Amino acid sequence: MAFILCSLFGVLRGRPTRGGINGKMPKRILAPITALALCVSAANAATVSRTYSYFSIGGGTLDEIEAELGKYGPHVESSGQRHPGATQMKFSMRVSYAEDEKRCRIVKANVSVKANVILPKWRRPKRVDSDVRLIWDTLSADIKRHEESHVIIAKNHARELEDGLPSIVAPNCAEAAAEAKAMMAKVLVKLEKAQNYFDKVEAANFERRLLRLLIYRLQRIEAYQKAKGN
Repeated sequence: MAFILCSLFGVLRGRPTRGGINGKMPKRILAPITALALCVSAANAATVSRTYSYFSIGGGTLDEIEAELGKYGPHVESSGQRHPGATQMKFSMRVSYAEDEKRCRIVKANVSVKANVILPKWRRPKRVDSDVRLIWDTLSADIKRHEESHVIIAKNHARELEDGLPSIVAPNCAEAAAEAKAMMAKVLVKLEKAQNYFDKVEAANFERRLLRLLIYRLQRIEAYQKAKGN
């Protein structure tokens, strides 16, 4: 990430920046998903509830900020590393059954996602270069967008599961419940693959995306200053 941030710094300075990539680009990996037990309840549309938590970092330079992210960022067990952001999720599934003498079927289903988004909060020093502030604002906004995108991906799969559950018809409700669990397991595997693919694409486009966002912010600042001067 140091090379990427220095490249952004070079754009602000209007000169090329030299450097090498040390290690992999920062990549958020979805925390393990916990499937909750089945229970009978009324159904609603697939829903997502979000909570936000923050970890504080200091630093007055790009190198110091990077070191702080690596030291205090959330630790993700699946990667064994700390990340600049993460999202912890839990899926819950509630179903209603209708049973007669010959069969049992799921008549209503509700799948919900509880997401806790973990983001960095910069304790900005009193005196810090304006270029560093601009790069941090750009980076932190992208981290938040990335984590929110993971929540959206989870919600889409929750809706897919919710739409599929009413198709289950079994000889009895115990078998219907087992089929519902199996369907949920398949969707969660599919979800994990989708999240990993999203991370892969984001990592590959990280530098280009950050440069584009930074240039856009600079253009907005210049346009504002020009309009203010007229």
